[in-house]
Amino acid sequence: MTVADVSLGMRLKEQAGWNQVEADWRRFLAMQPDGCFVAELDGAPVGTAVGCVFGLVAWVAMVLVDEAVRGRGIGRALVEHAVSFVEGQGARSVRLDATPLGRPVYEKLGFVPQFELTRYAATLDPRSCQPHASLATQASLRLALQDDYEAIFALDYAATYSDRRKFLALLFNERPAQVYVVDRERQVEGYLTIRHGSAAVQLGPCIANAEAGERLFGDACRRLAGARVYLDVPCSHDRAVRLADSAGLEVQRTLTRMCRGAQVCEDVERLWASSGPELG
Repeated sequence: MTVADVSLGMRLKEQAGWNQVEADWRRFLAMQPDGCFVAELDGAPVGTAVGCVFGLVAWVAMVLVDEAVRGRGIGRALVEHAVSFVEGQGARSVRLDATPLGRPVYEKLGFVPQFELTRYAATLDPRSCQPHASLATQASLRLALQDDYEAIFALDYAATYSDRRKFLALLFNERPAQVYVVDRERQVEGYLTIRHGSAAVQLGPCIANAEAGERLFGDACRRLAGARVYLDVPCSHDRAVRLADSAGLEVQRTLTRMCRGAQVCEDVERLWASSGPELG
């Protein structure tokens, strides 16, 4: 895949009803230019896949096939190619978020289910996003500074066991005014990013302890009141699920986080929001 293929990616994601914009495709190409792939059938481009390596952990994402040629093994071939690439780069764990339709395909390729995520979607009602009475604290919620980034990278690694620095650094540099932190005595306890998609504002990733996660979510709700948002939350994260319900968000779909190879799994209690199905 090259920058010239971004229009293909946008066409296919529109067919699938996904939320990415051109900046998301360009970010993949910037992070892992040798891991972005296009499938061709009879000389015509018909599919995409991305394999992104974070040290010993890798992600496979953006597996899209033109609806006119689905059911012909193109998606499986793309996944197999992306997996072969990331494992060839030294990844011992390969992860992805699967739709119910894709899960059986991934299981046949050796991927094992780890946990379920729920995508919530709705237009935020400001009346549903009020501060929680128990959140009086000396910790501060503020816009992240560049000096905070190293602490954010460390916090993210401690919760995800994946070195996502190259992903987060690009995301933060693209949208420095949409990265928020909670810190206490100069120690970062949580962070949240926001990015605008074609259909909704995506909340996440958000990695935080219990108090910081609630504050970051509540603050984002108030600032985005009236906007349509997407939020991907682990089903077992009771606090995050309650916050999503209390904000009036509605379940749109479910995803299964899966892993092939050495099992790596997030500290789910600190995963308040995934980045979306792309990179965990």
